[in-house]
Amino acid sequence: MKNKNRDKFQYLIGIDEVGRGPLAGPVAVGACLIPVLKIKSLRAEGFFKNIRDSKKLSEKKREEWLGRIKEIKTKGDLNYQVSFVSNKKIDEKGISYCLRLAIKNSLKKIKADPLKTMVLLDGGLKAPEEFTHQKTIIKGDEKEPIISLASIAAKVARDQKMVTYSNKFPQYDLHIHKGYGTALHCRKIHENGLSELHRKSFCKKFANLAK
Repeated sequence: MKNKNRDKFQYLIGIDEVGRGPLAGPVAVGACLIPVLKIKSLRAEGFFKNIRDSKKLSEKKREEWLGRIKEIKTKGDLNYQVSFVSNKKIDEKGISYCLRLAIKNSLKKIKADPLKTMVLLDGGLKAPEEFTHQKTIIKGDEKEPIISLASIAAKVARDQKMVTYSNKFPQYDLHIHKGYGTALHCRKIHENGLSELHRKSFCKKFANLAK
C-alpha cells in the first residue's frame, strides 16, 4: 500500500474470490474499498497489523477480523461488499464467467468509480475493462492488506451461507466442509447422491449418483 503512484487515485479497492473449487455451493467475490486518504491513518492506528489471507486464519480469527472491518465501515473509513454466483450458473456458464460476473456485481454494489479508483486483484482475477487502473497480483491476498480484507469478507460470508444450506441439506454435513471435496463430503455424496446444490460440472465422477 506504499506505492506513491496510488496517491493520484481517490480510492483503492481490493478484490478476492472464495469458493472457486468446491463441489457444492456458490462462488463468492469480496471487494473492499478504502479512500486513499484514510489508508495512512488506518495504518498508523495499527489496523492492518497481523492481517493474513483468509485461508491462513482460523474461523475465529476471520470472524474477529470481520468484526473490525464492520466497525471501520460504520465510521465511514471503508466499504466492503460480497457477491455470490450460484452453482447452477457455474454449471451453465463455467467458473471463469461466474468469477467475472461476481467481480462486476461487487464493484457495482460498492459503487466504484473507474476514473477515481485503483483496483488490486488476487491471482488471475481481472476487473471489467472500464477499470483501466487495475493490477493483478500473484498471491495478492498475502501481499496486499486490502486484498486480505476482501478475502476475509468473502470467506466468512460464504461459510455462513454454507452453514445455512446445511440446515436444508443436513445429510451432506456442509457446515463442516463448506462444499469442498473432502473425504467426508465425497462419502456423503456416495451415500446420498448429488443434490440441487452440487456443481454437476465439478462432480462428473459422481454423475451416476445425480438425482
